[in-house]
Amino acid sequence: METNILFIILVTFFAGMGAGLGTGFAGMSAAAVISPMLIAFLKMDPYMAVGIALSSDVLASAVSAYTYGKNKNLDIRNGLLMMVSVLIFTVVGSYAASLLPSSTMGSFSVFMTFILGVKFIVRPVITTKEAMNNDSSKKRSIKSII
Repeated sequence: METNILFIILVTFFAGMGAGLGTGFAGMSAAAVISPMLIAFLKMDPYMAVGIALSSDVLASAVSAYTYGKNKNLDIRNGLLMMVSVLIFTVVGSYAASLLPSSTMGSFSVFMTFILGVKFIVRPVITTKEAMNNDSSKKRSIKSII
């Protein structure tokens, strides 16, 4: 019993640490790290793991938004476009996931996290504020929506 508790603590510790590092250094979602670890190692229900990961994501995003705002690095207009796009796809994805068994959602979450990790290794996101400002307003808007 004690070994089981220690394993749970270790998995949650490394999931949180991975989420913090991924959010801080790569700007990725904490949910991309937390939910697959909870699903794969702790055999947690995928819906619960995603819920826990997304609640952690809200806190991480709030801290990031505060920091970006303090340093005057916020683009409110494109941020709102991205928010609407994310909300629409969240509703569509949630509906699609409700039609599937939870094991399918769990396997898909772990697989997509693997693909995301490979993408970040092969082609990391490295851009500057100046490079982003060189794009036209229309191109930045389209990127935000996608």
